[in-house]
Amino acid sequence: MNEKTIQARLEGNEIPFSPDLPARLETYLDLLQRWNEKMDLTAVEGEEELLDRHFLDSLTVLKAPLLPDAAKLIDVGTGAGFPGLALALARPDFRVTLLDSQRKRLSFLETVIRETGAENVTLVHARAEDAARQPALREQFDIACARAVAPLPVLSELLLPFVRVGGRMLCWKGPSLTEEMESGRRAAFLLGGRMEPPVPCPLADRDWDHRILPVKKEKPTPKMYPRKAGIPKKAPLGT
Repeated sequence: MNEKTIQARLEGNEIPFSPDLPARLETYLDLLQRWNEKMDLTAVEGEEELLDRHFLDSLTVLKAPLLPDAAKLIDVGTGAGFPGLALALARPDFRVTLLDSQRKRLSFLETVIRETGAENVTLVHARAEDAARQPALREQFDIACARAVAPLPVLSELLLPFVRVGGRMLCWKGPSLTEEMESGRRAAFLLGGRMEPPVPCPLADRDWDHRILPVKKEKPTPKMYPRKAGIPKKAPLGT
């Protein structure tokens, strides 16, 4: 896929972008396809599907007033770098931390960072439950985000401990959001957060029901959270 096609798709979805972004996304997309042949980075196949489902879906948040200028952002369970690395390429003023528990994924991300010239990205190899107890990371971010990682009650415990008071957790969600709302609201409250209205993030020519759920951090997360690795998934808060 060439950068002109990527530029046209960005313009068609009214996503703000700098002149160099299409070329950087082209490099990223090419690397994702090549690396995916030898390791499991994504089940999505086809250039157009990859571009829309991963890259553009990550960048739709730029159309909403959810990200402050010069935001300090952490992407928890970043996988192949979505949404965090895509946002770092689109917004060089952001300071982005990509956290993942699998070293091989971070090796891929290191390659993308080097080939695209991204200078505003830090990689962290850790489980979210462990990283959130590190003083250098706990309650240090304007934004903690995740995309297609876990149900809302689990995400709340994995993300909110990273968010400073006054910041937000952002969750990219699909049709399952409606059934997760009540338990997610209870979990967020226990962790110092308040759920805000979901923000629709449609893509042109796609009938996907994709939304971004913001949760505002109103008070510090109690020291007991997050619980030990694996417990949030086995025994979600608020359920």
